[in-house]
Amino acid sequence: MQKETKAVADLKAPATPAAGPPVTKGRATAEQVKPVLLKRARELALVPALLLLMVLGAVVNDTFLTERNLISILGASAALAMVVLAESLVLITGKFDLSLESVVGIAPALGAMLVLPAAQSGFGTEAPVWLAILAILAVGAVLGAFNGALVVHLKLNAFIVTLAMLIVLRGVLVGTTEGKTLFGLPDAFYTLATSTLLGIPLSVWLAAAAFAVAGLVLKYHRVGRALYAIGGNPAAARAAGIRVERVMLGVFITAGVLAALGGLMQTGYVGAINANQGQNMIFTVFAAAVIGGISLDGGKGTMFGALTGVLLLGVVQNLLTLAQVPSFWIQAIYGGIILAALMIARITSGRAQD
Repeated sequence: MQKETKAVADLKAPATPAAGPPVTKGRATAEQVKPVLLKRARELALVPALLLLMVLGAVVNDTFLTERNLISILGASAALAMVVLAESLVLITGKFDLSLESVVGIAPALGAMLVLPAAQSGFGTEAPVWLAILAILAVGAVLGAFNGALVVHLKLNAFIVTLAMLIVLRGVLVGTTEGKTLFGLPDAFYTLATSTLLGIPLSVWLAAAAFAVAGLVLKYHRVGRALYAIGGNPAAARAAGIRVERVMLGVFITAGVLAALGGLMQTGYVGAINANQGQNMIFTVFAAAVIGGISLDGGKGTMFGALTGVLLLGVVQNLLTLAQVPSFWIQAIYGGIILAALMIARITSGRAQD
């Protein structure tokens, strides 16, 4: 059997400490300290780049560091953060889910069409708002479960399956809405983006709470260790007693719900739902996750790293807008910043990125 990952070893470790090399009391050896320092460096690798961009933004535009602009950056990044969180969980298990960008569009659109009258491109059911909100989350869960079933139980390639679902769901969204933009939604669809707590949108608080919970689960809970174990070595994880299929299916369902919630946040931020909502979002999602240290090979990455990736891209986008950079240059500059961030992460961590 292949060498077990550290997460699997942790899950199988006995309650009593195993014998090991003698360690001076109150003093850690160099071999013990080095992995911890490298891991911490990887988590903090984007912080220097983020601080540098903040300084650059202050130089470029006087309004960059104002409270209003900083809150605007956070509000604009909240929906992206939820989808990055969803994708990061899937990536840690060693799989992909490209369809999340389409879930961002189709889930809130179907929920909106349940409450809108037929005259406003709805289904005409005019269902209660609470039912529509639950339907949005349910759509995300069902789509995640469907993807998970194809990948986990039928053993189909996750990349191809979710790419196909991305295309299918995009077509369903355009066909269902007939390419129209949905306006006049109930206030509940805008609450997360428009309501504030201590001057900060509820969507930002919710995204922060989601990252905090995910981070704690990954670090301290058995389920979190199972995710790393599965991503590192599924066979060894199964041998350790982990129900690999059940855990992975749960991850796909959770990712679908998070993406649907991100779609609801995006709806509130934009103020409407159009047939292109979420389109091409997956490229930004992968960029934020990868530069944040989430490994495409699975088994590595932290929520703190993923969050710094989101903030970095949010600051970049805001900085380019304030600098009035022509739109045809933004994509080139955006890609260059991502490459620069990757190089900074490589240098500060001292390790090759997977």
